[in-house]
Amino acid sequence: MEHTLLGALGIEVKEITDGKVIATMPVHDATRQPFGFLHGGASVALAETVASIGTYHLIDQESELCFGLEINANHVRSKRDGIVTAIGTVLHQGKTTMVWDIRLVDEEENLVCISRCTVAVAKKRS
Repeated sequence: MEHTLLGALGIEVKEITDGKVIATMPVHDATRQPFGFLHGGASVALAETVASIGTYHLIDQESELCFGLEINANHVRSKRDGIVTAIGTVLHQGKTTMVWDIRLVDEEENLVCISRCTVAVAKKRS
């Protein structure tokens, strides 16, 4: 994942189970906005990464693919440094969409961002 957005932002997947994904991201120069705080877009990238990986884990990877369809986020606490952890849990596991709840927390378990992401599931074309 070195040459992907995950590598650029320093996202590390820590746990993948059916219906749950945990990943971390450092708050550093690549993930801060110009005023020195965690960039909301970086938080959203982490959230969508967790939802997409979680969906991929639940689909038939031989015949299906998945991609983000919609995401929203509420940034409830600022952060200047350290690590944020995203905990994603599946809320809806359908045949063509999955909906994920993703909570980003700091090292003290304070809520930094809450997000909901819908991921589309589609059949691969031959």
